[in-house]
Amino acid sequence: MAAAKLTKHALAQRLGINVKTVERWITQGRRPHPDMRLATARELGCDEAYLWPELLASRRAIAASVSEVVQFWPTRSEVPHDVWRSLMRKADRRMEVLVYAGGFLVESLDFVDVVRRKAAAGVDIRVLLGASDSPKVNERASEEGLPSLPQRCRSTLEYLWETTAFPSVSIRTHSTPLYNSIYRFDDSMLVNTHSYGAYAARSPVIHVERVPGGHLFGYYVQSFEAVWATARPALL
Repeated sequence: MAAAKLTKHALAQRLGINVKTVERWITQGRRPHPDMRLATARELGCDEAYLWPELLASRRAIAASVSEVVQFWPTRSEVPHDVWRSLMRKADRRMEVLVYAGGFLVESLDFVDVVRRKAAAGVDIRVLLGASDSPKVNERASEEGLPSLPQRCRSTLEYLWETTAFPSVSIRTHSTPLYNSIYRFDDSMLVNTHSYGAYAARSPVIHVERVPGGHLFGYYVQSFEAVWATARPALL
């Protein structure tokens, strides 16, 4: 304000606000809404980020999060099998899956063999499947008109069960609402979003890569961890 030769009273008058509001910006670190920030910066002849440096960090985080998104497909069925296989092949530290049934993994992508090979190489693998007796799974079955969903959850578990002999493989069953199916391969992730009444195969998929300063990858990792914490060890 001194550089602009304005007092806090003069600035408040130009902005059409109470002087106490300006005082709170200065003494309490309050941040005004975007329109008021822009107007204040214009009156003082400087950039918003100069007045509120935390905005710069926020802008950088937004830019980083945008760069996390590698690709988008309107439906899961449009994701090429080569993409899935490439991500699985490259994973050498961690693979994590959060689904209800995820039958396409074992039916179309040889997931049991993939898990077996990766586990033998020491890759940490965690799989979350829907509990076949869960009310949430049965609700989803009703919503999607897919009465076989509970049985498909159990079927996938049966396919994968032999892999639990490897120390690095953990399978749990969960009873949570499934907002997104998550497939993590080291620092890459495919996120299959879900909408009411729509099959997962007909729902969008986002390819996300971990980027320093980004938000999305960590956001979905936290979601996986939250479900893992509530899940129970799988039993046949």
